[in-house]
Amino acid sequence: MANSDDQNCTAHVALIPSSGMGHLTPFLRLAVSLISHVRVTLITAHPTVSLAESQTLSCFFSTYPQITESQLLLNTFDAPSEDPFYIQYEAIRRSSHLLSPILCSLCPPLSALITDMSLASTIIPVTQALNLPNYVLFTSSAHMSTLFLSFHTIARSSGESDLFTVPGMQPLPISWIPPPLLSEKDSLFRTQLLENGKAMLQADGILINTFERFEQEPLASLNAGEVLTRLPLVTSIGPFAPCSFERIQPLTWLDGQPMNSVVFASFGSRTAISREQIKELAEGLLRSECRFIWVVKEKKVDREDDKVLDELVGEEFMTKAIDKGLVVNQWVNQEQILSHPAVGGFISHCGWNSVTEAAWHGVPILGWPQHGDQKMNAYVLSRAGLGIWAENWGWGGEMVVKGMEISEKIREVMENNQLRAQVVKIRENARAAVAEGGSSHGGVIELIQIWKNKSLKTF
Repeated sequence: MANSDDQNCTAHVALIPSSGMGHLTPFLRLAVSLISHVRVTLITAHPTVSLAESQTLSCFFSTYPQITESQLLLNTFDAPSEDPFYIQYEAIRRSSHLLSPILCSLCPPLSALITDMSLASTIIPVTQALNLPNYVLFTSSAHMSTLFLSFHTIARSSGESDLFTVPGMQPLPISWIPPPLLSEKDSLFRTQLLENGKAMLQADGILINTFERFEQEPLASLNAGEVLTRLPLVTSIGPFAPCSFERIQPLTWLDGQPMNSVVFASFGSRTAISREQIKELAEGLLRSECRFIWVVKEKKVDREDDKVLDELVGEEFMTKAIDKGLVVNQWVNQEQILSHPAVGGFISHCGWNSVTEAAWHGVPILGWPQHGDQKMNAYVLSRAGLGIWAENWGWGGEMVVKGMEISEKIREVMENNQLRAQVVKIRENARAAVAEGGSSHGGVIELIQIWKNKSLKTF
């Protein structure tokens, strides 16, 4: 196999992640998986939105010095009414004129660029002008990609139907569609999804962090032309394996707990829940009588999370939780927690990284979608047998789910031996997909060969 430092015969691939840990994490894992095959450069946007991103990048480059960092310094702007992560996408778009000089300066010349799906409309025109092959990494599910790619072609029925038709899929309950997509009001979320979905048709390939045994039907529909007739090749290349740089936190408390006895409650790096719902979730965890680790988050951006735990969950709960659980209000290494044998269940917002990490480690999920693609992801995991979805709880913030109901669902996950057996099988399938001879491994090897055959001496 070629040495990644041999500039004369090794392909050179650059990756550009978007903002948020949900987008950054899969790019970092993909980069690590490529370094034994090709030379890798990671182009990072600065400043980052969150402290978690900054700290993760610092640790990543310290661990993998063979990966080159190139920084894109953003022209920032203010739009205080919008989600800070979507503002970051817009800041990258407004700074896209700075990208071409960066790409041209990399040595040896690039063989390909891998772009985040949320940046497709910004970066693909740049790479087309440079005659540089561009692949888009879709960081959500294959099911969600069918909606993402085809939404600009879908005409909403003027009737009051409860169903939404997506090409290549069974009609979906309209309640599963992210509300901003159905609104007539303009938003950065809706505008960016429409523009990026169109732009991805011009990519040289679409890569999805999933595997065939988990999402066989939508993957087949995408490549059969049932979603859109002129799509580039869609390749499943996941689930991405965790990396050594992620194992940084001591897990002393977990080490003392019995196997499969702990439920882990976390709603991701950018999901905040109301004070009232925090109170009910606290009650649900205590009523379940299960051991737990709970990540409490009241703000979308970790730089703004300045409340102490007693303020967020109450002194009474903290006193009762001493013997049962661990409560934190800072970013934690989710993958490391899910990998621990004491963890037997996961209360999750159903971000796609959370779903694939649970599949990788064989941890059943109690799905509680909050926004975005998460209802679609909850459907995928429940259909595959990775967990249960409390569909009647709606989107996060639509209602306050009572502690008693939460405790019942927790016990349903933690005490369900049939579910646990299904999840073990999914774990085996996930690891087989990326092992030598697996479907995702084969997809990556084919891409690497294409990049090695592509000689870009000049742009």
